[in-house]
Amino acid sequence: MNKFLLHAVFTGSVLLATAAALAFDLQGHRGARGLAPENTLPAFATALSVGVDTLELDTGVTRDGVVVITHDPRLNPDITRGADGQWLKEPGPAINASTYEELLRYDVGRLNAASNYAKRYPEQKAFDGTRLPRLADLFALVRKAGNTTVRFNIETKIDPRKPAETLPPGEFARSLIREIRAAGMASRSTIQSFDWRTLKVVQAEAPEIATVYLTAQQKWLDNIGADGAWTAGLRADAQGSVPKMVHAAGGRTWSPYFGDIDATKLTEARALGLKVVVWTVNSPADISRMLDLVVDGIISDRPDLVRAEMHKRGMPLPAATPVSH
Repeated sequence: MNKFLLHAVFTGSVLLATAAALAFDLQGHRGARGLAPENTLPAFATALSVGVDTLELDTGVTRDGVVVITHDPRLNPDITRGADGQWLKEPGPAINASTYEELLRYDVGRLNAASNYAKRYPEQKAFDGTRLPRLADLFALVRKAGNTTVRFNIETKIDPRKPAETLPPGEFARSLIREIRAAGMASRSTIQSFDWRTLKVVQAEAPEIATVYLTAQQKWLDNIGADGAWTAGLRADAQGSVPKMVHAAGGRTWSPYFGDIDATKLTEARALGLKVVVWTVNSPADISRMLDLVVDGIISDRPDLVRAEMHKRGMPLPAATPVSH
């Protein structure tokens, strides 16, 4: 019996743990940000070569309606150089105010060594000349890899506090739905968001695409506020807990920041029929702790480290499908 199941025996949850082990979801965060530049084709190729169940990514929509893979509403100076090869000195053009062709002028294939961001990811390899990819480019890369099972966990990067920075939630969601449907990837995709207004649109208009409810209750981000701005009007004080809020919204998967989860909350979520996929778990100690809790999945900048711990526990590993980008 492997260590994973031994833990389950100790907690008296053998059947539940076995099911979780078989269905465990290893997700590469922004591709594999700890190893290659975030949200780029090299990062996704790296994740595919390591072997993940799901590619996690962020999206925005350009002025000419192209769904691009990017985390920030404006080009991030920590990762972006202009046509002159110089690092941006401040946040660059807004994604929603730029055409896709305009964005192709910028190189996002290396971290600015002078930034705090670079210090956090010393093992990230540079790929100079890398451009912001379209979602369609990622789908094409996966087809090239011959991977017919890897899934796509696609976030709508939208902030209710800053409506001018992106399309309105309905338009944003519909742009993403169209792109996923056009690629024939609805059955392999989920749409996730901290802004649950987009998820409400997806559930109403594209029920074949699963939704994921992102949450954080930290000083640097708290989308479970009293006003319900992030959560499509749902309020924690009315529902009683975050898992109950997700359930009330019609969600089936809850994706909390890993520092917000514990055994009590996990038990409550499971009682409501929710899967729990935590983010962003990078250190070996935190990875081990999350696996001890028997979460349903882990989103990580270092999927290689998650795989290493899974291997120690005798857990099934997703197939690696090396591909050039």
